[in-house]
Order: sequence, then C-alpha cells, then structure tokens
Amino acid sequence: LLLLLLPAAGGCPARCECSAPTRAVACARRRLTAVPEGIPAETRLLELSRNRLRCLSPGDLAALPWLEELDLSDNVIAHLEPGAFAALSRLRVLRLRGNQLKLIPPGVFGHLDNLTLLDLSENRLVVLLDDTFQDLRSLRRLEVGRNDLVFIARRAFAGLLALEELTLERCNLTALSAESLGHLRGLGALRLRHLPVAALEDQNFQKLPGLLHLEIDHWPLLEEVAAGSLQGLNLTSLSVTHTNITAVPAAALRHQAHLACLDLSHNPISAVPRGSFRGLVRLRELHLAGALLAVLEPQAFAGLRQLRLLNLSSNLLSTLEESAFQSVHTLETLRLDGNPLACDCRLLWVAQRRKTLNFDGRLPACASPDEVRGDALRDLPDSVLFEYFVCRKPQIRERRLQHVTATAGDDVRFLCRAEGQPAPSVAWVTPQHRAVTATSAGRARVLPGGTLHIQAARPRDSGTYTCVASNAGGNDTYFATLTVRPEPATNRTAGDGRNATQAAARSPLDLTAVLVSTAMGCITFLGVVLFCFLLLFLWSRGRGQHKNNFSVEYSFRKVDGPVAAAGQGGARKFNMKMI
Repeated sequence: LLLLLLPAAGGCPARCECSAPTRAVACARRRLTAVPEGIPAETRLLELSRNRLRCLSPGDLAALPWLEELDLSDNVIAHLEPGAFAALSRLRVLRLRGNQLKLIPPGVFGHLDNLTLLDLSENRLVVLLDDTFQDLRSLRRLEVGRNDLVFIARRAFAGLLALEELTLERCNLTALSAESLGHLRGLGALRLRHLPVAALEDQNFQKLPGLLHLEIDHWPLLEEVAAGSLQGLNLTSLSVTHTNITAVPAAALRHQAHLACLDLSHNPISAVPRGSFRGLVRLRELHLAGALLAVLEPQAFAGLRQLRLLNLSSNLLSTLEESAFQSVHTLETLRLDGNPLACDCRLLWVAQRRKTLNFDGRLPACASPDEVRGDALRDLPDSVLFEYFVCRKPQIRERRLQHVTATAGDDVRFLCRAEGQPAPSVAWVTPQHRAVTATSAGRARVLPGGTLHIQAARPRDSGTYTCVASNAGGNDTYFATLTVRPEPATNRTAGDGRNATQAAARSPLDLTAVLVSTAMGCITFLGVVLFCFLLLFLWSRGRGQHKNNFSVEYSFRKVDGPVAAAGQGGARKFNMKMI
C-alpha cells in the first residue's frame, strides 16, 4: 500500500521508513555510513540522525530539491564540503547537533536563503570565521552551544539580518565581542550559559537595540554587573543566575523601565537594601530563590507598583514584613517555602491572606515558635492568629545611668541589653546625631548584644549617646553620657617632643625653602611701604593749589684757582617743591 501511495518514480530506501501523506523519510538508527539512495525526490522531511555519516558532499542531497527539513544530528560528521547544501534552496530547518565539526569553511551554507533554524550545538567548533553565515539572510534561530569555542571573528555573524534568537553555552569564551554581536541588529533573545566570562563591559550590548530577552546563567567568574553594562537596552526579561554577584545590581537596572521579569536566583546575595529596584515600574515577576537572603530592609521593593509574583524560596529569611513593599495588594503569587520563618506579627499580613494568596503549590511553614513549628501557614486556624502572630515591644534592661569619664585615647563601652519578641535590633545615636549600627565603619561600632564600643576616645566624642532598641512591636530608648578629658600635659609635652624630634628627623632644613620664604616676606613689606607713600601722595595732591615753593641762597665757598675766581661773589638760587 505504501509503495502505491508514493509516486511511481520515487520508492523508499530499503532501510528507511517513508510516509506518503507527510512526505517524510525516517532513516534514524540504521547504522548508515552514507546518504541512502532511492529517496523520493518529493521528500519534505529527511531524518538521518543517530547514524555513522562522516562527510557530506555536494552530490549527496542534489536529488532532493523539495526538502524543507533535514536532521543530521548525532552522527560523526567531521567535514562539510562547500556547496553540500547548494541544491536545497527550500530548506528551512537544518540540524547538525552532536557531530564532530571543528571548522565550518565559508560557503558551506550558500544558497540556503530560506533557512530559519540552524543547530550546530554539541560539536567541536573552536573558532567561527568571518562570513560563516553570510548567506543565511532568513535565519531566525541559531544554536552554537556546547562547543569548544575560544574565538568569534568580528564578522562571523555578518549577514544574519533576521536572526531573532542566539544561544552560546558551554564554550571556552573568556570575553564577549561587541563587534561580532553588533551585526545582529534584529536580535531579540540572547542566551549565554556556562561561560568563563569574568566581566560584562559597557559596550557589549550597546549595538543590540532590539534585544528584549537576555539570559546569563552559570558564570562562576562573574562577581559584579557594571553600572553601564546594560546601557542602551530596553529589556523586558533579564536573568542573571548561578553567578557570584553579592549584591543586587541596582545601578545597572536603574534605566530598565520596560523590564517585566527579573531573575536573580542562585547568587550569594545576602541583603536587599532600600530602593534596590526603584525605577522598575513595569516589573511583574521577581525571582530571588536560593540567593542566601537574610535581610530585607524596609522599602526594599519600593517602586514595584505592578508586582504580581515574588519568589523568595530557599533563603535564610526569618520574616517578610509588609513595610518592604510599595504595596502588597497587587501581589498574587508568593513563594516563601524553604525559609526559617518566625510566625509573629511581622507575618500577620501573609497569614491573613493565606487562603487567597497563591503559594504555587509549595506552602511556607513556621520554624518558630515551638508551638506551631512545622505547621503550614495555610493550615493554621483563625483562632491562633492573635495567639502566636503577636509582637512584644522591646524593653531595655539595666536602665541605671551610665556616665563615663575617660582620658583621650582610652576605649569606652556602653551597655544596652534589650529583650522583646521578635528579638530587637539595637542602634546608637551619637551626640553628633550619627547612627551607629553593627555594620558601621569607624571608631564607633555596635557589638553583638547591643554594646557600643568607641575606640581611642577623643574630647570631641563627649556628649549624650542614645540607645534605640526596635522591632515590629515598637522601640525603646536609653541614654548614656561620656566625658573625655584631654591628655595630661606631661604626656602631651613628651609626646610633642617626640613628635618634633621625629619630624626633624623626617624633614631636615631646606635652605631653598628658607630663602623663598624670606624673599616673599621682603616683597610683601616693600609693597606695603609703597602703598603708604602712594596714599600720602594722593592726599597731598588733594589739598589744593597752595604755594609750597621757597628760595634758598647758596654761595660757593672760595676755591683757589682761576675757575673758582671766576665765580667769586656770585649767588645762585634753587627752587624746591615741598612734598
């Protein structure tokens, strides 16, 4: 019956299966070492996967002008001759995955004007040469993952004007070439997985204005996403997972106003500071699963006005406070499973919505208190909400006045022990109105237990210090006073003598400096004198036209000689101007 359905000139190869309605020929797993003869010329789909084909020549497929899909996956093809697919002008899908190709010569894909999908993954490609894909003007999807790529030429992707999806994974590329990616003007999705790339540069994606989906996965050497690395992109989906970034890349995300889905899962991010996602006004999904999260600051999710799904599973969170959100009313799906949750008043808003909120089939459970440990939030009866989901305002113990008088250079400690439910956090406010916490840098810091430690106190540290213990139930304050006396004069003199000696030893007399200083002083003095004379002159000129002339008669004394004799008895007058 099959032979009757096929055209008379066709037939079916002996080791293959043919389907006349779909015009498909399946020759998979037949241990073929060459393309079988007798394939019907009208064949649209030819499957030659999982055979032993080693090479492909131009004449092997010349009799199949109507072929639209060709599967050569999982063979041992090590060489493709130029023109091997020249007769397949109607080919739309070509799969060469799982072969032993090390190099693709230019011209191999010539005349494939209608090809839309090309799969070259799981080969042994080391380099992509210039103009490798220049004839594939209609190609929309290219798979080049799982190769030994170490270099991509600048014009390797030239000609791929219609490419929409590109996948590069499990390669040996240590850097991304902005020049090669710049030819993919129409690229919409870029997947970069399992790459030994250590940094994202500012110009990597600047020439991809149409890129909407960017996936970065399993980059163990990546520790930071630079502020300008996403500049020029208008992404709707961004995934940065399984890397070593330790903080939310807030600076890089600031201008991604069109981002709708963000995945930062499986990164060693321990805290989300206030306003980390500010500006992502269209974000609907946020994934931070397995990220070692322990702290969510108030307003951590500020600006996320359209957030629908939040995945915080498999972290170290003890709670999720309502103050972390811009608004919790838009939230529809919440993943909190895998966290050591403390069921107190901070989680009351989740417990109240436990029957309408979608937990995606993975219910969060209480880790404390002991009475409800292991119980899922959704299974708790309403009667226990106001019995266990409560908070006790902090109370500072040992409220006796602490007034410490210290000498400059001494270390000072103030105690502040507080108790409450949940355990309150302790911060101190200095006389200069500066907040000091456990993470503060400088001479003052808060030790575990709430003790304030001031190293090498100085007189300007004197004043009143305020301890503030706070939790979700409220806060409590306590005051302590510090007076720091200056260092004794004897010690200061001895210290000054030592410092002067050390300074003299470090800075010997510089004769040039002395001369320059003296000259500058003299110039200044002469300038002042000249300025005073100028003032006197102007003052005298302003007194009017007074007669200040007087005459002086002077007679030359007699001198022997004819010259002197000629002037004897003469008198001369001199006029002088009184100044």
